Amino acid sequence: MFLAWREIKYSKTRFALIIGVVILIAYLVFFLTGLAYGLSQENRMSIDKWEADGIVLADESNLNINMSMFPKGQIDEIEATEKASLGVASSVAQPAGQNDEDSKVNVTFFGIDKEEFIFPEVVEGEEFSADREVIADISLKEEEGMAVGDDLSLAGMDLTVEIVGFTENAKFSVGPVLYTNHSTYQQIRASGFGEREEEIISAIVVRSDSEELADVETNRDDLNVYSTSEFISNLPGYMAQVLTFGLMIGFLVLIAAMIIGIFIYVLTLQKSSMLGVMKAQGISSAYIARAVIGQTFLLSFIGVFTGLGLTLLTGLLLPAAVPYQNNFIFLAAITGLLIIVAVAGAFFSVRTVVNIDPLEAID
Repeated sequence: MFLAWREIKYSKTRFALIIGVVILIAYLVFFLTGLAYGLSQENRMSIDKWEADGIVLADESNLNINMSMFPKGQIDEIEATEKASLGVASSVAQPAGQNDEDSKVNVTFFGIDKEEFIFPEVVEGEEFSADREVIADISLKEEEGMAVGDDLSLAGMDLTVEIVGFTENAKFSVGPVLYTNHSTYQQIRASGFGEREEEIISAIVVRSDSEELADVETNRDDLNVYSTSEFISNLPGYMAQVLTFGLMIGFLVLIAAMIIGIFIYVLTLQKSSMLGVMKAQGISSAYIARAVIGQTFLLSFIGVFTGLGLTLLTGLLLPAAVPYQNNFIFLAAITGLLIIVAVAGAFFSVRTVVNIDPLEAID
């Protein structure tokens, strides 16, 4: 390590360029990871917020909650440790009195009961207590400038709702969620599917004492129970997005390691005569190889951690509209992987060091 550090200090410009490349690649990998994680979380935030084990949907819905409909009374036929009725409807909302396109927001309404476990924690304002009152995701305040007391008109409906409170981490399919009571949800649902005599819901969210939902019984052929993880995996576009970003980040890690390995290999070839003199003086190949590996570790360590620091700083400066979130487990894993794979790539240079003939290198 002593030899490696002395050479880095001697050739500052050369190694600064290598570290700069590592920083840029690491920054790109970390930033893309944050974007990928943020996007995936905005698809499922409101679902994770339930802390539920499973969800009951109509058999014909094909795991699409927007296509699932059945009478609310059927919740009594579900046997589970805890259960909560849920109505889901999508709409376009904008502040009442405004007609410009920029003010329109795609939202999802969750019709819920206040007494059930999926009711959200209010961080600003108060809980809804009457029809046409909603608790909104905080992103509507941070990104759209809405506030408690604002009225929202819904596209295609003669219906206005009032924001009475805000909650955190309530997004579904990348859009903000508006929580309301079942009465208001029935009015919204009726605009798209027509009036019905009985109350209709989209799903029943359940908690189970068994990890495999063994104690959840639907007692009906037209209802199916699915685990929360299975339901999330089948959200439209969710898995395609996760796999795409996963492959992209994986290839970036490999490319970063290859670039570092190539730089070190070229540097080793350029130093062949110097390494030959060192071997002629009796310095062992093992000592020189350890210096090469140590040098690669130092370069990758400095570059990767600097890139990580820049990424964390960027995350603090990004506007709320950017779907960026840090997962420190992912960041730690990628940090370790980048350094380990880069050091592994340095073993190609070690092979060159071992094969150097002192007499040929000196000539």
